[in-house]
Amino acid sequence: MRDFHSFGIDTCRRTAGRIKTTCPQCRETRRNKRDKSLSVNLDNGKFLCHHCGWKGYAPDETELRERRQKDEYRQRMHQLPSHFHRPVFDPTHLSLSEKTGHYLVLVRCLSESAIRYLQITEQEEFMPQSGEKENCICFNYFENGELVNTKFRSGQKHFKMVKDAELIPYNIDGILNTSECIVTEGELDAASFITIGRKDTVSVPSGANSNLAWLDRFIPTHFEDKKTVYIAVDEDSAGLKLREELVRRLGAERCRIVHFGPGCKDGNEHLVKYGADSLGICLAQAEEIPLEGVFTADDVSKELRALYENGMAGGAETGWPNFDKYCTLELQRLMIVSGRPGDGKSEWVDELVIRLCLRHEWKIAYFSPENMPIIYHHRKLIEKLTGLGFNPHIGMTEELYEQSVRFLTDNVCHILPGDEDYSIDTILSKARGLVVRRGIRILVIDPLNRIDQRLPQGQTELQYLSSLLNSLSRFATHYHCLVILVAHPRKMNRNPVTGITPCVEMYDIFGSSDFYNKADFGIVVERDDKKGMVRIHIDKVKFKHLGSPGEATFVYNVINGRYSPCEESTGDNPGPANTQFDNKNWIS
Repeated sequence: MRDFHSFGIDTCRRTAGRIKTTCPQCRETRRNKRDKSLSVNLDNGKFLCHHCGWKGYAPDETELRERRQKDEYRQRMHQLPSHFHRPVFDPTHLSLSEKTGHYLVLVRCLSESAIRYLQITEQEEFMPQSGEKENCICFNYFENGELVNTKFRSGQKHFKMVKDAELIPYNIDGILNTSECIVTEGELDAASFITIGRKDTVSVPSGANSNLAWLDRFIPTHFEDKKTVYIAVDEDSAGLKLREELVRRLGAERCRIVHFGPGCKDGNEHLVKYGADSLGICLAQAEEIPLEGVFTADDVSKELRALYENGMAGGAETGWPNFDKYCTLELQRLMIVSGRPGDGKSEWVDELVIRLCLRHEWKIAYFSPENMPIIYHHRKLIEKLTGLGFNPHIGMTEELYEQSVRFLTDNVCHILPGDEDYSIDTILSKARGLVVRRGIRILVIDPLNRIDQRLPQGQTELQYLSSLLNSLSRFATHYHCLVILVAHPRKMNRNPVTGITPCVEMYDIFGSSDFYNKADFGIVVERDDKKGMVRIHIDKVKFKHLGSPGEATFVYNVINGRYSPCEESTGDNPGPANTQFDNKNWIS
């Protein structure tokens, strides 16, 4: 049911269809008070008076409930974290000097109304680049009308923001409950669109930086309801990377790309050269993201040119030199990890993804029912991060404990679907949400046999596994993630003569040869208790620019769960040699 009653609209006891009724806005002032001049669409909630022009929209119960939930969420998220500093707004600085006003209005072509709306101020501020005080334009970042941060811009193009303040989008209040929004790369670009009447414009807070961690808490409250998002960032190489990440996070199906034409790299430059009407045309002509799954060489011409000129670059390194020698990693890939039960597959994967997160800021999502309860898993991750045992002692201080918890909160999530619905569709649905809300780059599924097998009628297990691996590969490709699947091998029998269980190979994974065929990276973990070593067999690296098959050997540290690179001695006492121990705190 839609809430027409709160608008004073009489729906004549109808609940569906279109009706005409009297207008509560103009009825009392009209000679014919019975004239039904108000058209009401009871299905979509829109209404319009053909006499006085009054129009609006009546939400339904679901929308009202979602709004309440958003308001409650926004209020919770608005509570300032203890480690953020919040500046105090000084309205006396709103009066700009003649020089600054001339610069903003005549040089940058911003309207005075846009300057007032954004509450741009001016003050002297110490700038670290010059080591002295400089007169600065102050772009003030408000949320719910309260000052959260300020970016200072001097005449020498020196920049800084308030120390220890939170990063939020510029003009974030301007896009609350709007159906569209524009995202720019700088405050002057946002002010340019506001100058042409588009107050639903925000700017990223940190320029062309593809790390959008600041976006996480605003996705549910400010971006999920957007039908169209115009990406209007700079058209240089850094801006293109930012655009790519914004499209990934906000969804290609609703994004439109704004181009500013030859000789203009951003919105303000276009406004200055060609005027407000022309900037409006740029917005109106924003192009859709190309149809997914259909490409020509022209669609990837820039990437092709870069590959032609620069060659194939290696992937992301882990910091294990003996592993990186054979294998570097890349997003949009599927890694499959196997090994005998108890050989430490999960332990090794945990350190791998923590290293990738620390070195490359790849956030992690786990579906790992065997690591329950979650606090046990967090304990293991904290030991790897700090190099210390998880208990209060001289090394593990309260401050280090809190720092570790904050790191895990910011970078690691666990997927545990309700009602124990462990189907692959449910897991990937949750992971898609985490790509949007949290910006995850790594999805770990550990292990495969905890996923519910729901075979459609007439489908064999081999066909099901092939379809599942295809789903994981498609997810990795579409969402620019590294997907890591831990899969157990079939039962490996001991050699009756030697008593030794043979090493697992990728073709030994239970169920299908597709585990080898469809993997981009194939890894086997083998623990050798007699020699006190762990061997990591890189059985497959699909693309040669990322590496080649090989073997890396490690010593496992039972205190903190870390894997230390070593060599295997070949003398009378075979075992680890030249071990490279690392007990440093990785997050200090």
